[in-house]
Amino acid sequence: MANSDFSRRAVLRALSAGALAGVLPAGGALALGLDQAGFRQGLIEAVAGDQVLQAFYGARDYAAMWAGPDGVALARRNVLLAAMADAPHHGLPDAAFDAPALLARVQAASTPYAQGVAEAALSRAALDLGQALHGGFVTPSRVIGLIKRQPPQLDGAGFLNALAGPAPAQALRDVLPAAADYAGLMRGRAQLAQAQAAGGWGGDVTVGPAGKLQRGDTGAAVISLRDRLIRQGFMSPSLTDTFDADVLAGVQAFQAAHGLATDGVVGAGTLAELNTDIPTRLQQVLVAMERARWANVPLGARHIWVNLTDYHTVIRNNGAEEFRTRSVIGAVGRDRETPEFSDVMRFMVVNPSWNVPRSIVVGEYLPQMQRNPYAVNHIDLLDGAGRVVDRGAVNFNAYSASTFPFAMREPPSRGNALGLVKFMFPNQWNIYLHDTPSKSLFDRETRAFSHGCIRLADPFDFAYQLLAPQTSDPRGLFRRYLDTGRETRVDLAEPLPVHLDYRTAIVTDAGALQFRRDIYGRDAAIWRAMAQGGVAARLV
Repeated sequence: MANSDFSRRAVLRALSAGALAGVLPAGGALALGLDQAGFRQGLIEAVAGDQVLQAFYGARDYAAMWAGPDGVALARRNVLLAAMADAPHHGLPDAAFDAPALLARVQAASTPYAQGVAEAALSRAALDLGQALHGGFVTPSRVIGLIKRQPPQLDGAGFLNALAGPAPAQALRDVLPAAADYAGLMRGRAQLAQAQAAGGWGGDVTVGPAGKLQRGDTGAAVISLRDRLIRQGFMSPSLTDTFDADVLAGVQAFQAAHGLATDGVVGAGTLAELNTDIPTRLQQVLVAMERARWANVPLGARHIWVNLTDYHTVIRNNGAEEFRTRSVIGAVGRDRETPEFSDVMRFMVVNPSWNVPRSIVVGEYLPQMQRNPYAVNHIDLLDGAGRVVDRGAVNFNAYSASTFPFAMREPPSRGNALGLVKFMFPNQWNIYLHDTPSKSLFDRETRAFSHGCIRLADPFDFAYQLLAPQTSDPRGLFRRYLDTGRETRVDLAEPLPVHLDYRTAIVTDAGALQFRRDIYGRDAAIWRAMAQGGVAARLV
């Protein structure tokens, strides 16, 4: 790894100093000589079977893009090699974008035919790099089945044409995720590198036999806490050995930046986040960058964004936050975790019935009804025709989970599991957003309790925001539907894209890097896949 890293740095130094002008002089490798036919033959054979490269070079009559005696071609090569050398800073694998190896191949191209082959190799390397920067290199569904993301595909011909234009560096920048958080993650990665170079964040914080630190405490443990907060930027320099008002403010700022309850007490949860080291935080940032590449598609000028790890649902409008509410997500467990996908919210249902998912019917309610036929009797038992069945006429013990023939539905009511409104974006998992009678759960720090759907702390206010584009009185319109007590579908005049995502490293609108817990362990799994693919959590 050290030799590879040295070579990468050497390439970057050469490029920044313009040294490749000497390595690739006008009369040397990739400088077209008199044998244009040899170059053309090498290029034609090298791109055979590659539809993108065949179409690109065919359209330009197999004219060179990277080869040539002029400074333009040399500058274009240098831009590509520099971008390849910088790929690890984007969380991409070294070996897949090996600038030193490609440079050696280019230098060895001493005949026109070999120069044609090297021309194709440069374009193929550019396409591979462009696709990885644009849409990532890990296939999400192969890592976690509950991630339904189709990474965007690069417009290869358009990208190559842009590289062939007067601004190849801009062409490479243009394929990166356009969302502001990607640039913020890159800045965050650089900040972590600076912190590591400055000596890191110091030793771990300890709490002693009390198991926590709080205001009024004194001694070495408080000093270790103070130093950690200062090094992480949550507290101004201080010599205090007392958990005073300044330390308290620093702890609360740290807690807010990590999605923790801002109680100012350093307990087990806060301690674990405080003592997370820089390489681990870097891994979170690199995974978030890969996730951003998977989501490198138009999100919609106005859209709904749910970051599952943050336990909040947000409406964003032209890049600004329009509305935010706390959320409860699926509980940890294979059959309850909320999936990740994007769809379009098209309608809401006011005073909804709850059609109980079969997994809950047979997994939770059937065992209860086998013990007591009238258990959960606020929920109707339905036959195949949708008629209510008298429970007293059913021998529940005669059925198993696979043979139970009945469905269950809870009628509209304030106590309904879905509350008084649900928000629909039909999908394969039957996931939706909804109200809930269980309001106390929104006061928890970790809010993963549902069967997979997303509960909202402020569903009525959310409804008003959704209805605002279609009425001057969204509150009154919603209330009229609500007051009927009848189940009513309300279509949205402006359907909204909805994105359920999962980021443990996030960038706030103010540009601050924050972290969240990997509640489902998904980012750990993605990092393993990235590491197996050759990504290293390199800080320099």
